[in-house]
Amino acid sequence: MLDSMGFSEAVTTWGLPEPGSNRGYDPRQLVEQFLVSIWCGACRFSHLEMVRMDNTLVRLFGWTKAAGHKALVRFFNRFDMIRNEQVQGEIYR
Repeated sequence: MLDSMGFSEAVTTWGLPEPGSNRGYDPRQLVEQFLVSIWCGACRFSHLEMVRMDNTLVRLFGWTKAAGHKALVRFFNRFDMIRNEQVQGEIYR
């Protein structure tokens, strides 16, 4: 479904915050992993670990490894009101 929508290409144009270190995860992967976790039934950040432990999903989506829930929490903490409005403006174009 994500491929048919051109999701990966669209995410790269949203101006998401880049990782602060060379070991950080690609923002595209973090958003993709968050969506997949919700599809798999996650309803809180700690439930995001179920995708991390599922090697089949990791291979299916082409990730080298899945991020833990702390990485996703740190990613979402980088959003303030201004950044949020900028990204939402890009998403709705």
